[in-house]
Amino acid sequence: MEIFPPSVTKLWDEWEVRVLVLISLFLQIVLILLGDRRKYIPTNRIRVILWLGYLAADWIAAVCIGVLSNNQGDCEDDSSQQTNIIRAFWAPFLLLHLGGPDTITAYSMEDNELWLRHLLGLVVQFGGAFYIFLRAWKGMPLNILAIPMFVAGLIKYGERTWALRSASSSRFREAMLPRPDPGPNYAKIMDEHTLQRDQGFSVSFKPVPEPSTKVNCLDRDAPILQVGYSLFKTFKRLFADLILTFQDREDSQSFFHNTTWEKAFAVIEVELAFMYDVLYTKASVTYCRWGHLLRSVSLSFTVSTFVAFLLINKHGYSTIDLIITFLLLVGAIVLEMYAIMVLLSSDWTMLWLSKHKKTLKDKDEMDRANKRWSNSMAQYNLMSFCLQDKPIRWYLGLLQRFSYVYEMLEKHHYKTLIFQHLSDKSKGIKKERSDTNSRNYKELCAGRGDLVLKKEKYNCHSDLGWSVEEDFDQSILLWHIATDLLYYTDHQNQNRSSVKNPDCRTMSKMVSDYMLYLLVMCPFMLPDGIGQIRFQDSCAEAKQFLDDKKLVGEGRTEACQKLLAVNTEVPPLQLKGDKSKSVLFDACRLAKSLQSLEIAEKEKWEMMCDV
Repeated sequence: MEIFPPSVTKLWDEWEVRVLVLISLFLQIVLILLGDRRKYIPTNRIRVILWLGYLAADWIAAVCIGVLSNNQGDCEDDSSQQTNIIRAFWAPFLLLHLGGPDTITAYSMEDNELWLRHLLGLVVQFGGAFYIFLRAWKGMPLNILAIPMFVAGLIKYGERTWALRSASSSRFREAMLPRPDPGPNYAKIMDEHTLQRDQGFSVSFKPVPEPSTKVNCLDRDAPILQVGYSLFKTFKRLFADLILTFQDREDSQSFFHNTTWEKAFAVIEVELAFMYDVLYTKASVTYCRWGHLLRSVSLSFTVSTFVAFLLINKHGYSTIDLIITFLLLVGAIVLEMYAIMVLLSSDWTMLWLSKHKKTLKDKDEMDRANKRWSNSMAQYNLMSFCLQDKPIRWYLGLLQRFSYVYEMLEKHHYKTLIFQHLSDKSKGIKKERSDTNSRNYKELCAGRGDLVLKKEKYNCHSDLGWSVEEDFDQSILLWHIATDLLYYTDHQNQNRSSVKNPDCRTMSKMVSDYMLYLLVMCPFMLPDGIGQIRFQDSCAEAKQFLDDKKLVGEGRTEACQKLLAVNTEVPPLQLKGDKSKSVLFDACRLAKSLQSLEIAEKEKWEMMCDV
């Protein structure tokens, strides 16, 4: 007994390949349009669509090649023969689709590690497409036109595989290792030293000064793109777990100490944009001489094939198949032209122009920043999550961790505060090359707020030091909850005008929510720990408390007041033990300690912002 009637089966057999080919083309359009936009459109909708498109594109193209291969067989009549010929012509277009657009080669950095799998896929899929080509060969014009398209498809697929290989962790690190340097011939020098000393000469050694590697373009008057690219070449070593030299550090510090916050952020945006292109796009292939040559060959072959297709005799082919073939050719050309437009308007091209004395004004370069990142900072708030008045069903549980928002930095002028804070910290370190200086830098990098609490004007390390001496993830949760409690209760109990520096107050809240976002959504960016467990247990305890007090669905101010009203004289660990990793009421203790500090409101929020 058949599930589907014969008419439906026949219709599917006729349209199966057609539908798959059109879906594959549609996915390429989606990927090339959205692949680069995720840098500056930080919405989950874009990410989900791009993720689904990235995974489906390869799968659809591979399945389509398999179906085409399976359908190539003995032809019963001329009509079937014509169908096989024109559909075999679609095979190289599927190789083009497997090569993917220039704007995305990897969805995540882990995808780059699969370059060997893609190399195997290149061999297998090219073999399958070539098999289809051979089975359908009848010496017809369409058979001949498939040859240049095979070359274009092989180029595109090869570019993607090479880009993935270049961005893989092992290859990325190898590419930045300097050439082996044995240094001066020590054995030969010592032999000469011994010989001259035995002959009665007085021989002494002078230390060889290290050559200066200072980069001249790290000048506050240099073009933003050149400075950003120079810093990109310097700091990309950190992505390969390599260290920086003293000269690298001093050059970069000197630049940032003598520039404005606007230019500093613009330079960092350029630097990270270059890094993004290298890790997630075909930049390592397309922005080189070989890349330009391959692009020219691919585009010229595709355009030539399109022109020839318009001129050949198409009698006997299905009208629908001809339309699909036309769409594939036009789609390939349009996608290639769009990729060229992206290439010409990219930072890499602008950098080339600036190096050839066609310099853009800094204002023009900073105006391009909206195409480099979103100018926003992700926010995740524990209290907002726990106060949801609707229970999360099982099928929404997978999405509950994505309940975060983005706060625009430009709108609130927080970039100035961030830059000033980091600049002041950096300027506090002496610039001499010495062991003490090196220890100071290590202490600064390892500091987690204890340096702030020890400052003379605060002098509260004895009261609050315990909160920054815990595990890093625990400190994040403690200060996040405590900041939330003070933010809403202070706003309720005090006149807004009495808070002399509302920027520090709001900035503390924003940074606190951002750190929790990193803990929940990007734990791989933080030191190893049990942050996920602590967050879940803290959420569970907060929800239990809010349910008992009938506060679910109510405002955050009332919830914060109720939490601060709980007696926390006895440390929670003594009463509950350490089975639960919740830090909710430890954070309440921290908030009360902050409230009791005998410092001005302004200084308190400045301290919290610094921590």
